[in-house]
Amino acid sequence: MVPGEVYAAVFDSLIGMLADTYNVLPLDDALELRRAGKLPPRAVVITFDDGYEDNFSVALPILKRHGVVAAFFVASGFLSGGMMFNDRVRETIRLTQRDELNLDWLDLSVRKLGPVETRERLVEELLRRIKYMSLDVREAALVRLEADAGVSLPTGMMMSPAQLRGLADAGMIVGGHTVNHPILSVLDDKGAREEIERNRDELGSILGHVPRFFAYPNGKPGADYSARDVELVRQAGYEAAFSTSIGSVGPESDVFQLPRFTPWDRTAGRFALRLAHNFLRVGAPQLVESVR
Repeated sequence: MVPGEVYAAVFDSLIGMLADTYNVLPLDDALELRRAGKLPPRAVVITFDDGYEDNFSVALPILKRHGVVAAFFVASGFLSGGMMFNDRVRETIRLTQRDELNLDWLDLSVRKLGPVETRERLVEELLRRIKYMSLDVREAALVRLEADAGVSLPTGMMMSPAQLRGLADAGMIVGGHTVNHPILSVLDDKGAREEIERNRDELGSILGHVPRFFAYPNGKPGADYSARDVELVRQAGYEAAFSTSIGSVGPESDVFQLPRFTPWDRTAGRFALRLAHNFLRVGAPQLVESVR
């Protein structure tokens, strides 16, 4: 387990608190109520990104037990044995038996590998170097890092198509998140369009219906996606899209740049306080005027 990660008991307590205190709505219902100006007080939507296997095996039973419907934004290129680029970095540094790595080629010098905390700091440095690379350069960097570290990476971290269908069959909402989880803003027009539309088509083939909603990878306005990408998502037929711009949805929010809040707190009480504060944070940063 990565230090600080949410585990099942914590997640169960947070979902229980939300179900008891807030109006937890399915994403499609919430957007329809917003359009009609009829959102209830304390309305909350729960979303997941990427398509991790534990979304199905751990989160789904908890959500069902509390009677909650969530939305899952899935990067289709990692289903069935793939691994997200950030997890490849993290698992490489976690598993390597090397005493040090020469990372001069990433301008990080020779780095000693020691306890978990030291390795986690190195992971964050590596991710800052690798995240904004183009897809082919990013892949080459990952292959080199794994070879230098002498590791064999695990499989099974992401969902299978059958598990994805299982989410939908359980009443959950599945949305788009690109194929390879690139930073869209670093891609050219053709590459960005292909990532968005191919992901839509691959998910549609698995689910038997086209996904209606989308989330931008990484999701920071301007840094991770541009106005061009907002338009590409709109042209792909999506009805709404999410950023990671921190705030609550208000009347000024662009339906293709809806803000979200990440539950970093590990106790229900602290999480409730942060969530209440977040309800006051309207006007989250976005790129274009609201289309409401």
